[in-house]
Amino acid sequence: MTEANPARMTAATAPRAGYQTTRTARVTLAMLAFVYVLNFLDRQLISILAKPIQDALDISDGQLGLLTGFYFALFYCFIAIPIGWLADRTSRVKVLSAACAIWSAATAACGMAGSYGQLVVARMMVGVGEAGGVPPSYAIISDSFPRERRTTAMAIFNLGPPIGSALGVAFGASLAAAFDWRAPFYAIGAIGVVTAVAVFWLVREPKRGETDLLPASALADAGTEGFVATILDFFRNPVLRMASLASGAGNFITYGLLNFTVLFLMREKGMTLGEVAVWYALVVGIGMSAGIYASGRIVDRFARRSKTAYATVPAASLVLALPFFLGFIWAPTWEIALAFLAVPMFLNSFFLSATVTFVQSEVAPGRRVISGALLLLVMNFIGLGLGPTYVGMMSDWFRPVHGEHALQAAYYALAPMYLIGALLFLRLARLIGHSMRRDGIPA
Repeated sequence: MTEANPARMTAATAPRAGYQTTRTARVTLAMLAFVYVLNFLDRQLISILAKPIQDALDISDGQLGLLTGFYFALFYCFIAIPIGWLADRTSRVKVLSAACAIWSAATAACGMAGSYGQLVVARMMVGVGEAGGVPPSYAIISDSFPRERRTTAMAIFNLGPPIGSALGVAFGASLAAAFDWRAPFYAIGAIGVVTAVAVFWLVREPKRGETDLLPASALADAGTEGFVATILDFFRNPVLRMASLASGAGNFITYGLLNFTVLFLMREKGMTLGEVAVWYALVVGIGMSAGIYASGRIVDRFARRSKTAYATVPAASLVLALPFFLGFIWAPTWEIALAFLAVPMFLNSFFLSATVTFVQSEVAPGRRVISGALLLLVMNFIGLGLGPTYVGMMSDWFRPVHGEHALQAAYYALAPMYLIGALLFLRLARLIGHSMRRDGIPA
């Protein structure tokens, strides 16, 4: 246990007596979820429009993987740390509003790119802006909802990725088909700038620790430690460290799959951009949304009995998803492929709300933004930074032997990560159990 844990233990074992979720909290959650939709929509546009962008700028699968993975994650992950530390000591709402404005302007700039290098620079700026989006939102939600409702609230917030992906596919592909691939970047960038202004005026800044049963001393001392000390405390905690690594493995699968799915369906399965805009959008929107919401309800239910549910539920979901992922790769037609894909879309993201809620509940309120940023650093550097980069590089490596089916071979090479992720989550469950017994709590 680290020095941050006395406050964490109190927060983790009991909700604030008599706290009632307010209408303001629900409005805040809805607004933050919409911002997350835009956040993920902006992030996924390159992947959704991969084929026309490749045709226009003459870039390879490996370059595409670096563009959507490593180059983006390099800024997105590491800049989130100082931004998170700043947000813990200032207004989280103002940080979120400024971040939304920056990534939206950078998204519009992506549409202006005339070369691969220009597109890389614009994507890096999108990463800079999005670094200030999710961690402040995690903390605002945690201070707006009591612990027994927090995973469900996080699950609703985490509907942003599936809804953003689905809207990106439907909206982005339709606009690109009607005009060109640049039009969606301009339109979504403009919507984001308007949303940034709305966040500034409409979202309430909750009091830190408002929904937790914490002593006054814990709240007073929550944000006083230095930047480096806070980071070291996080990574010295074996439970938080393993939660970050396990969620990184889950994200490796998520981004490795999602960032090439449209290209795979068009190149390997024969889908057109118009068919992608309808059928793939439905699979992403319904499958991922249902999975993320269901995971929140399931984890909230089982976590009342034992906190190990934050790890065992994600482990089980990854094992169950694997055979359907293999079926998706093998399927001879896009219709069969989408039928198989619906199951991994439902199960792949079970880890997200569980891990985020667990980490937010393990740390003091004054450390929630920086802790969320540190979780995202590991989770997204492994997942977003390395997942698409790995799939893209494997596709280029397999091309001399497999030709146009190289991306299919690269997806087969991604499959073992499901078992690696499940094993890491089972290890996390053991660590949580040990921690609970050490604290005198039945596991």
